[in-house]
Amino acid sequence: MKTYYPTIGLEIHIELNTKSKMFCACKNDPDEEKPNVNICPVCMAHPGAIPVPNKKAIESVVRVGLALGGQIADFSEFDRKSYFYPDIPKGYQISQYKYPIVAGGELEGVKITRVHLEEDTATSSHDAGENTLVNFNRAGVPLMELVTEPVIHDTKKVGIFARELQLLLRALSVSDANMEKGQMRVEVNVSISPDKEKLGTLVEVKNINSFKSAERAAEYEIARMTALFKEGKENEITRETRGWDENKQKTFSQRSKELADEYRYFPDGDIPKLKLHELFDIEDLRKNLGELPYETRERLIDEYGIKAEDVEIYVSDKELLSFFENVVSDFSNKALAKLASNYITSDIMGVKNVNEKAKIPDVKSFSALIKMVEGGLLSSRGIKDILPILMTEGGDPREIAEKYGLIQQNDEGALRVIVKKIIDENIDVVTTYKAGKENAIMSLVGKVMKESGGSANPSMATKLLREMI
Repeated sequence: MKTYYPTIGLEIHIELNTKSKMFCACKNDPDEEKPNVNICPVCMAHPGAIPVPNKKAIESVVRVGLALGGQIADFSEFDRKSYFYPDIPKGYQISQYKYPIVAGGELEGVKITRVHLEEDTATSSHDAGENTLVNFNRAGVPLMELVTEPVIHDTKKVGIFARELQLLLRALSVSDANMEKGQMRVEVNVSISPDKEKLGTLVEVKNINSFKSAERAAEYEIARMTALFKEGKENEITRETRGWDENKQKTFSQRSKELADEYRYFPDGDIPKLKLHELFDIEDLRKNLGELPYETRERLIDEYGIKAEDVEIYVSDKELLSFFENVVSDFSNKALAKLASNYITSDIMGVKNVNEKAKIPDVKSFSALIKMVEGGLLSSRGIKDILPILMTEGGDPREIAEKYGLIQQNDEGALRVIVKKIIDENIDVVTTYKAGKENAIMSLVGKVMKESGGSANPSMATKLLREMI
């Protein structure tokens, strides 16, 4: 059976979170609901209006380039990219072609071709009739475009790369990168070929609104093209732009794919050339990037020894990471940090998921709760009962534990009485344990806990059961 080799490249557009638009002073507000209020002669392309570049947006792209290990251009310029759609009133988009701000770099093992800066378009919608409505609030918003090399051969890698890029953008505070709001848009370029050393005809897929959909779009295209090859219809694979239909989970043809020459790129004469190494202190920007996601991962594992799954939660949630580090700042060992992390990533997040009014508890209260567990005052069941109260009502964890009778019983004499009662009442289980079924002891521990109303120290109960049997 003949093998066909898929190759995938990505084009990812990211709206930057600057206060103003790319070439004018209009407010950059993705949450504005009223149409056409954040507009001016520049973003509406009135005659004589001159664009002025947003320095902060350029700096943001430079910082992304440094974080990716890319080369920051000494010289860069803006170009006019000609095309005629209602969402571009000028008849061209201000973008970059020959001289992007960033060249090269790498993320998650995927090589980057370039990162450049352009302006976003307006948004179009359709009314109940045949009219198209255009909202220019988004027109001119700073839009960073990252292009990868065609080096991805596994569709799962598409999602992995895009998620890691989102984490990086958020860590650098250059974009919220919310895909649902269109702040991050992934376009997948797919080709297949019977020759491992040659690329096939490229198809670009747009209209993708989630990382999972990006993976599925790539999977669908690979399957579609493979089927055409097997049927001897490879000539029907044309260089085109296709859309992704989320409901049907399939792509559909939109238009033939434009070549660079068709856009008639040429330098924008209204915008000065950029000497980036004169405009910014590149080394100073490099030193002040802050902690990047991969560095956070390494530090958390090294300092606290916590689970990889927990690390990923903290890397993607700055608030939770800050809470964890504040909690463990006065802990003396990794074991306590691991214990705290287990309760944060399972129980605290669990309570928040089922109760929208629940808040992350006070750092001191939660630290005290963990120390109560370490000191044998609380069982695992006790902390699970106390946390929802702390997160909805607040209070002192010791007082809550006493109020609900959750203080763990560590009186060996009193516990011996309960253990003897359980042994006498469960001779069959005891016999099973003596016969070598080690797990039977846990059934007895559970009965001791029930008999004590959950207050018995399970470790002590286990120890006494082994001794007394």
